Amino acid sequence: MTVREVGVLAIGAGPANLALAVAIEESGADELAAGTLLLEQSPDIKWQRDLLMPWARSQVSFLKDLVTLRNPCSRFSFLNFLHEQGRLDEFVNMGTFHPFRWEFSDYLQWVAASLHKVQIRHGARAARVEPIRGADGSVAGWSVLLADGDEIRCRDLVVGGGRDLRIPEVFAGLPGDRVVHSAQYRSRIAGIPKDKPVRAVVVGGAQSAAEMFFALHENLPLSQITMVVRSIGLQNYQSSKFVNELFFPSFVDDFYNSPAEVRSQVLDEMRFTNYAGLAPPFLEELYTMLYRQKMTGEQRSSVRALTEVVGARVEGEEVVLDLRDRLSGKTEPLRCDLVLLGTGYDPRKPALVRELAAQVGVDEVSVSRSYRVDLGESAWGAVYLQGVNEETHGIADSLISVLAHRSQDILTDLMARRAAAQDVEAAGGRA
Repeated sequence: MTVREVGVLAIGAGPANLALAVAIEESGADELAAGTLLLEQSPDIKWQRDLLMPWARSQVSFLKDLVTLRNPCSRFSFLNFLHEQGRLDEFVNMGTFHPFRWEFSDYLQWVAASLHKVQIRHGARAARVEPIRGADGSVAGWSVLLADGDEIRCRDLVVGGGRDLRIPEVFAGLPGDRVVHSAQYRSRIAGIPKDKPVRAVVVGGAQSAAEMFFALHENLPLSQITMVVRSIGLQNYQSSKFVNELFFPSFVDDFYNSPAEVRSQVLDEMRFTNYAGLAPPFLEELYTMLYRQKMTGEQRSSVRALTEVVGARVEGEEVVLDLRDRLSGKTEPLRCDLVLLGTGYDPRKPALVRELAAQVGVDEVSVSRSYRVDLGESAWGAVYLQGVNEETHGIADSLISVLAHRSQDILTDLMARRAAAQDVEAAGGRA
């Protein structure tokens, strides 16, 4: 076991923490950059790795990359990535603002490899995080124990690993080998022989559920596929340019300073801008596929709207789902082999954050405008949360739309706190 000390430790090397790494590297604060480490539990960096279907696209403009809205001249921009890879002419010729998901994933890998000062440690999973206490009992820093036994100590911790998977309670009793969450899709489906006939049921009505539904036709060509949607049917994203202004980084201030009840109302009204809809071209493609199946008499898949799963169990070799028709109220069983969940993520703070809060005696996690958890004025070490602050910073907080500006907000707070610490040291105070 080795012990290492750093100034800033970021858990997760996805878009959020990579954007922060770039902001730190471009800040000119070389000491801060050299003392920053990102932990990534996977051996490489991929964006939404288990939904990297070759046809899947990002729903956000490439101009909302890790840096452009903060620094349009940055060498870390998506356009510079395309230029350096010799792909710029072809991308421009595509005439789109929406790259394929694998292109954006390639971009993230390129950014990670292009960092000169900030370091990334791959294959490093944080198993436990504990506060380091000062002589007065306040939080002086953090100790992160890795799964391999190594320990990393830091003053400031940035948590950017995303939310925990949401597995609805009705599916909790099913064996793990019969349930696949969208965050596990490609890895799990790869383990099923392509020539095996599988009766699959996809639960959910948003983009990830629809992508699994569509991909199964190719990944398991002998499968019979049912999509169960609780709402009235698959719907378009709400993409009005007027509504999209609520994804501007400048809207974060307005949202943060609003009363909690107003923020809750706005989030509910914005559901169809992100969580409950599909990209219009993809929705059209899905409907065309189902139409073609029906007209040719080769129907192997269907969408059951206004239907909810009220029970799930295993009988013999089969999974039995009890489906309730919301219109008639009748319940009937559906027998299948595999259940795929496009049910999203737990809206609560991640378990890691809740555990940290409990250790430092914080009953409710409160985050400042600069994304720093309120640990009291005496705390020397800080925790910053990325991508899990929708209730205070708006629906864009979990998306790439605000990455560039959010990284600047966190960087500004980091540097201000370090400047204040230097002033205290210069005055002969706490080191």
